[in-house]
Amino acid sequence: MKQLQAILRQYGILLGFAAVIVALSILSPSFLTSRNLLNLVRQTSVHGIMAVGMTFVILSGGIDLSVGSLLALTGVFCASLERSGVPLPVVVTATLLLGAAVGAANGVVITKGRVTPFVVTLGSMSMLRGFAHIYTDGQPISGFSQAFRWIGSGEILRIPVPVILLLAVTGVAAFVLRRTVMGRYTYAIGSNAVATRLAGVSVDPYQCAAYVICGTTSALGALVLTSRLNAAESVAGTGYELDVIASVVIGGTSLMGGRGSVWGTLIGALLIGAINNGMNLLMIPSYYQLVVKGAIIVAAVLVDRFRASDLS
Repeated sequence: MKQLQAILRQYGILLGFAAVIVALSILSPSFLTSRNLLNLVRQTSVHGIMAVGMTFVILSGGIDLSVGSLLALTGVFCASLERSGVPLPVVVTATLLLGAAVGAANGVVITKGRVTPFVVTLGSMSMLRGFAHIYTDGQPISGFSQAFRWIGSGEILRIPVPVILLLAVTGVAAFVLRRTVMGRYTYAIGSNAVATRLAGVSVDPYQCAAYVICGTTSALGALVLTSRLNAAESVAGTGYELDVIASVVIGGTSLMGGRGSVWGTLIGALLIGAINNGMNLLMIPSYYQLVVKGAIIVAAVLVDRFRASDLS
């Protein structure tokens, strides 16, 4: 029994992912077609990139509910710059810096103001969405250059650029978490922030850095989504925080912090993407899809609780 529990703990997400793929392949003959799979990985790339940043935040014991609104704000920001004729490298850099700045603001309020991350990022979610509406006056921005659209629609050696970006971001994040001081302290802070502080570690800068990373990946997701759709609007990213957080938790990262990996997050994002894609192919109404997503999140949290009790 203990051996079975260990196998499920280590490979449960992969087994679940394989089961979902098999089930959807049976239910919908269109699921395993090359065209649908290409569409699936392109769509998943945005949530996956954002989920990598969210992994840092949750590992450190926090949460960020503002990622969907930040995607909208950075999306309309980069769209307006691109339409104004700003060079592409400047557009990309400015967009990523805006995302990092918002993440830093969240981190500073949380660490210096000693305010609960849930409350701070819930407020940010509303504020950022409002700023996006104000910035665009509620009007979409569309019609970009081919160079900009290549970010979301281009290919390198027949591999979609968004997928390459997702794998690159995941690889870099995995290296940071496992091979750098930033990564070790992120795990330590999530496990026990008080003990880490008593050990002489300056906790606040590392907690703040997690939100900066999350803000940056949200901005990168905005670049990919805006360029792929050839349009940006202030309502973009609504509800994305659900899929992003679900990807992280389903991927094995504990909501209590201190345990998890970005590779698990990647599998979680692919699983959520496959479920979303499959429900669309099966023409399940959107409101039923919300019920399914909510149930998945609750189930993932319950599994996390049982896993934590087994480890304690």
